[in-house]
Amino acid sequence: MGIKTTEFGKTKDGKIVNLYTLTNKNGVSASFTDLGGTWVSMMVPDKDGKFEDVCLGYDTVAGYENNIPHFGSIIGRYANRIPEGKFTIDGKEFQLALNNGNNALHSGPDYWHDRIWEVGTFEDEDRDMITFMLISPDGDQGFGGEARINVSYVLSDDNALTIGYSFVCDKKTAVNLTNHAYFNLAGQDSKNIYDQEVMIFADSFLPCDENSVPTGEIRKVENTAMDFRKYKKIGKEIDSDYDAVIQGGGYDHNWVIKDYNGELRLAAKAKDENSKRVMEVYTDLPGVQFYTGNYLTEEIVGKRGVTYPKRSGYCFETQFFPNAVNMPEFIQPVVDELEEFISETVYKFSVERD
Repeated sequence: MGIKTTEFGKTKDGKIVNLYTLTNKNGVSASFTDLGGTWVSMMVPDKDGKFEDVCLGYDTVAGYENNIPHFGSIIGRYANRIPEGKFTIDGKEFQLALNNGNNALHSGPDYWHDRIWEVGTFEDEDRDMITFMLISPDGDQGFGGEARINVSYVLSDDNALTIGYSFVCDKKTAVNLTNHAYFNLAGQDSKNIYDQEVMIFADSFLPCDENSVPTGEIRKVENTAMDFRKYKKIGKEIDSDYDAVIQGGGYDHNWVIKDYNGELRLAAKAKDENSKRVMEVYTDLPGVQFYTGNYLTEEIVGKRGVTYPKRSGYCFETQFFPNAVNMPEFIQPVVDELEEFISETVYKFSVERD
């Protein structure tokens, strides 16, 4: 169906920002902006064929210039939390900025989503693709080496949005990339996620300390509020007295994907009983951070003037385990000099039929 390019607006310093929209043969569409390579919208039908945008976000450039919740953001160089912002590679210590208490979170505050990315588009009979490209210089965010990052979005005719990541650095470094899209399958304006159901293909999760950093324990989900091995309503145990839920103020933890072997596999599913919309999440990474928007507030004004109160959207952030770079017992998110890191995540949308 081709790629549509429109002017989205201008940044506060006058730079033009564009919006790029992929549309498949079913009328399903996904939009992205070169401000951060950010995923802006996902229009999918319900059981009656009514289309709604299921991604939280903004309809102005100004919104994305103040994107505190990281709606739809490409997160890098290192997603999630690193305590004290420190890690060591081959005896050299790196110090990142602290922007989440005593943590470095998502490599901020100089976020990738605040930068204009280069754009390339590709169209043929089988697929259309948008690729966003960024050069991260040596020392950027506190990391060593110049890195080249490509993030590609492809929308297929089976309503799957594939995100492809490529990262190459001229020095050995740590890398943990993800997308921070927030979903609400009832529509971005519905404000409620409690009755939506989630399944996570994981027997274990990572408990965290008081700073939301994994303790190193890998704990079984069985007989806990963290058990999503079968569909469960998000709201069923989100305010239970289970220690991990209390610590996270809801769900904000990394689940250990079952039978991980480095290949693309189904990690999670979500569905909305009223609209019958279903989303499947596939990844080739070992973990998925299920986050239930515990820090959203009514003060956040999104698309069409809708406010996004606490827990009005949820994320499935596919990634290496948080702070793995400092925890040798975890799968290591480290690449050698000029070694290409490649990863893929798929969000596939469908309608559940009775």
